[in-house]
Amino acid sequence: MPHFQCAAILFDLDGVLVDSTPAVIRVWNEWAERNQIDPAKVLEIVHGRRTTEVLEILTPHADIKAEAYRVEDGITRHGVRAIPGAVKLLETLPDDRWCVVTSGIGELARNRLRAAGLPIPRVLVSADDVANGKPHPEPYLKGAQLLGFESAKCLVVEDAPNGIWSGHAGGMKVVGVATTYAASELEEADAVVSTLEQMTVSSSEGLIHVAAGM
Repeated sequence: MPHFQCAAILFDLDGVLVDSTPAVIRVWNEWAERNQIDPAKVLEIVHGRRTTEVLEILTPHADIKAEAYRVEDGITRHGVRAIPGAVKLLETLPDDRWCVVTSGIGELARNRLRAAGLPIPRVLVSADDVANGKPHPEPYLKGAQLLGFESAKCLVVEDAPNGIWSGHAGGMKVVGVATTYAASELEEADAVVSTLEQMTVSSSEGLIHVAAGM
């Protein structure tokens, strides 16, 4: 079982802490039908990308900001729940040693955390806070900076290849969670778990010790 030592853990949101997959599929399918786009084509590109980037690819002439808010708000309203193991894991971590780095809109990301019964982190990096989304390293580098730790001392938890690439590009180790993609598609991660229940953390001497394995 892989073991890691880190100063802080940076979590993606959807598919890692919050299960929004049914809502994502429903809302994007409805959006695709309204815009006369093949839903399969839409679902191929949405995971791990900012909603604004998906819209810029598929409907570049739309009001991107307004449309992104409608899509993400729809996902939140259609229901989310905590990923198994998320509550226990976050309760184990000191408040200043974890954050959320999401491709979503900040306000709605906080709404999803509340809806899932999860704590709101002191630091939350959203699509609103960066110029470049994942797989660019900027989102995770921003999270490490706001937490006050060197990026190389941070661990990322991700469910999508774009997020794994983002964490690695920022010099961080990455644990993949096989919720959205099969484990075989997350093989570039430094370890893969099927749920957060397969991760255990403890703290000592200013470090977080993480065990992760299927």
